[in-house]
Amino acid sequence: MDNNLKITLLGTGTPVPLIDRMGCSVLVQAANQNVLIDCGRGAAQRINQTETPLREVFTVLLTHLHYDHYIGVPDLWLTGWLYGRKIPISVYGPTGTEAMIFNLSKAFEIDVHIRRDLDEKFSPEGAIITGSDVSPGFSYEQSGLRIESFEVDHHPVPEAMGYIITYQGKKVVISGDTRYMPSMSQISKDADLLIHEVAAPEAIWKRSNMIGRDPEHTKKIIDHHATPSQVGSIFEKSKVRLGAYYHIVGGPGAEEEVSKATKEVFNGDFLIPDDLTVIEIGDEIKIS
Repeated sequence: MDNNLKITLLGTGTPVPLIDRMGCSVLVQAANQNVLIDCGRGAAQRINQTETPLREVFTVLLTHLHYDHYIGVPDLWLTGWLYGRKIPISVYGPTGTEAMIFNLSKAFEIDVHIRRDLDEKFSPEGAIITGSDVSPGFSYEQSGLRIESFEVDHHPVPEAMGYIITYQGKKVVISGDTRYMPSMSQISKDADLLIHEVAAPEAIWKRSNMIGRDPEHTKKIIDHHATPSQVGSIFEKSKVRLGAYYHIVGGPGAEEEVSKATKEVFNGDFLIPDDLTVIEIGDEIKIS
């Protein structure tokens, strides 16, 4: 893949079960490495829509243990195995990841036994999935690609993390789910790309009123996330080459609200990507 860093936003959505916005999943590719940041609903389907074979994605880094960020793990694990993966899949995340993956492997042990030992007799190594608990400051390094975790504020969710990706002098930051953090501007200083979650308060209130949600619940949802103007200010202060949103919490009109509020505080380039948007970072940034 030459010296470029390729980012594919496989899923840009939230727990809302939308067809056009699957759960959060970002595919990071460089130096012949394929690393998934989060593995939300539909991750395997989205990978299958790319040129990357499912069997070649076997490293997953989780930002936190809200189910919408890892519910796609068993699908990626087992379907990748059926499609020819012959090595174990590794999942890293906050405390609880190891136990979650252990219990997941127990949940599917009958199917694995049948396919490994009785029927197709697929690769035993490919049937293995491991989970590891890691803390902020953990780093994954292979062939010059480095991905390091840092702590974010998704209170009351414990040990939530974002990730800094560096390769050949290029830098990408993925926020994970977080409230507004002034420190994010420094963390993302001069990054080529910052992918940040966002909540659109007006759209959230509109949807909440439509479905009759408890107002206290609505306030908590907004409080757990960053607003468009807050993220726009981070884009501006960090001087990122490109800002991008994902995990857009809202409802009808959310994208328009996010775009308008961002433009009021940020003079640079940003986008609200669709699923499967590819951002390739080299001397130029190419979006497709």
